[in-house]
Amino acid sequence: METRKKALITGVTGQDGSYLSEFLLSKGYDVHGIIRRSSVDYRERIAHLEGTPHFHLHYADMTDSMSLVKLVGLVQPDEIYNLAAQSHVQVSFDAPEFTADVDATGVLRILEAVRTNHLEKTCRIYQASTSELYGKVEEVPQNENTPFHPYSPYAVAKLYGFWIIKEYREAYNMFCCSGILFNHESERRGETFVTRKITLAAARIAQGKQEKLLLGNLSSLRDWGYAKDYVECMWLILQHDTPEDFVIATGEQHSVREFAYHAFKAAGIELEFRGEGLDEKGVCIAGPQNLIGKTLVEVSEDFYRPTDVVNLWGDPTKAKRELGWNPQTTTFEQLVQIMVQHDMQKVAADHVAAVMRTNLAEYLEKGLVK
Repeated sequence: METRKKALITGVTGQDGSYLSEFLLSKGYDVHGIIRRSSVDYRERIAHLEGTPHFHLHYADMTDSMSLVKLVGLVQPDEIYNLAAQSHVQVSFDAPEFTADVDATGVLRILEAVRTNHLEKTCRIYQASTSELYGKVEEVPQNENTPFHPYSPYAVAKLYGFWIIKEYREAYNMFCCSGILFNHESERRGETFVTRKITLAAARIAQGKQEKLLLGNLSSLRDWGYAKDYVECMWLILQHDTPEDFVIATGEQHSVREFAYHAFKAAGIELEFRGEGLDEKGVCIAGPQNLIGKTLVEVSEDFYRPTDVVNLWGDPTKAKRELGWNPQTTTFEQLVQIMVQHDMQKVAADHVAAVMRTNLAEYLEKGLVK
């Protein structure tokens, strides 16, 4: 009987965790995911996997070392993918202590859970690192040898995670690696992240459910890829002969302005950007007749960060050469289209559901339904 590899995923309910779970199941793994006990259910991204063979969920928490030690001992994983994090840069300024506890000390807790269970020779560990480590960038594009200059509490916490992985690799000869992930988006991205905020707004404006979109620095440059493609690279890193760190990026760079332009275009609206800085506006020049000439995108100082990273651009040469990974499986324009198509359907479905709720409430009020 063939023995399945066992993978343990922290952050399984997130964008990356859901795609990675699907990918590993397709590879024949037993997949174990960590979820936190909460009065609110955040499992919509993995709901379609629950109840399927070889997919298991367990309660534990990145801030509770004992729960992690117990779970690692129970599962005895061959691979651990640490994707759990407080991953919103802006939120890290508001909750820096929590961010440090999860994103920095949480990595140490995973490493120690493996050592406590004497699995350091058999269990391979992937740490989800971030391009935010480069922060106030010192060279463009950024590769594995580019100096780090973290520029937010989130990035500083993630830098500890990167270095403690490297330390345990060298001190204890553990197979643990970091994937330095540049921005990766999808239709499963949280709605507070700028890309999803843009695609949802484009869909709502196109369907008459929203008047305009407020954004921060439109000139910020990012290397945006598709999360579904990036999880393959995570897996390839742990299949490599030696434990090494890799940049995971597309090698292309686009501005927030470009993302907004392509998102609105995918929703049937063409924008023209006029002005600059805080006075810049995106005006509709083609699309639904009732929107032509209207300002649909404006800049708000409220969305500027205390310290802002403006020029992230990854160099995936090493991952392409040593892992055989293709970062261009999904192009930038295709990514934006995938997200907008999903959100056009979501907005339409939400409208139908809202109408049905309103009608039901009226029927109940009139006594037509019991």
